[in-house]
Amino acid sequence: MNALALWSKLGGSALGRWAFSRAVCFRAPYFGSIAPRIDTLARGRCVARIAHRRRVTNHLGTIHAIALCNLAELVAGLGTDASVPASMRWIPKGMRVSYLAKATGPVAATATIPEIDEAAGAREIEVSVAVDDTHGTRVFEAAITMWVSPRRSETR
Repeated sequence: MNALALWSKLGGSALGRWAFSRAVCFRAPYFGSIAPRIDTLARGRCVARIAHRRRVTNHLGTIHAIALCNLAELVAGLGTDASVPASMRWIPKGMRVSYLAKATGPVAATATIPEIDEAAGAREIEVSVAVDDTHGTRVFEAAITMWVSPRRSETR
């Protein structure tokens, strides 16, 4: 079952969103290091948040830069997965980031995924991610390059 189909079943309740977030971390264990909560998943958009916990804190007492990168890659990947046609696959290829302000308190990341045209074939797309704190301050931005290509046909 793909991520969007699972989200359709679980995303309607707080318990379901928690279970979906745990399932994502089970499938890709490294994301568990930031304990994300997925709030929205739809074609073209994904939103997730993390709390300001000790395990994501740096020596300055703010959320660590790599925790923000991890959150950005999570929302970009889930959003891309929800947006690609079933006949296509994706993989992250690169990331450019900007640290704009100290990240304190809970933060929420929003990924915006461009429309993916199956007929265009293999190509790079750029997913934009913005991370804001609870006061609405933009603390981080990322541009994540995804390689989107047709799935290989399996012959046996």
